[in-house]
Amino acid sequence: METIFEFVNIDKSQNLEAFTQKKLNKLENKYDWIVRANIYFKRDENQKPNGYISEIRLSAPGPEIFAQSNENSFESSIANTVSDLDRQCDKRKAKMSTH
Repeated sequence: METIFEFVNIDKSQNLEAFTQKKLNKLENKYDWIVRANIYFKRDENQKPNGYISEIRLSAPGPEIFAQSNENSFESSIANTVSDLDRQCDKRKAKMSTH
């Protein structure tokens, strides 16, 4: 799976990329039909106490799969976003028919 990271209003972080990649690798191992992941990290000071926003778009057969989370840290935001994606991928897998 190809991963593309974008940082909006924050500095690039290797630790954050590594943490996210580790979480996404679990999805990739579980769902081998995921082609690409676009990950966006945003910081919004106006949303107290949260404001650490992560968005992930997965390219897969059919429509894109999207999830977003706004938490008090990027780590918890990524964990929630990947959990939502896992749920959506599970539903997509159930709908896929094998011919």
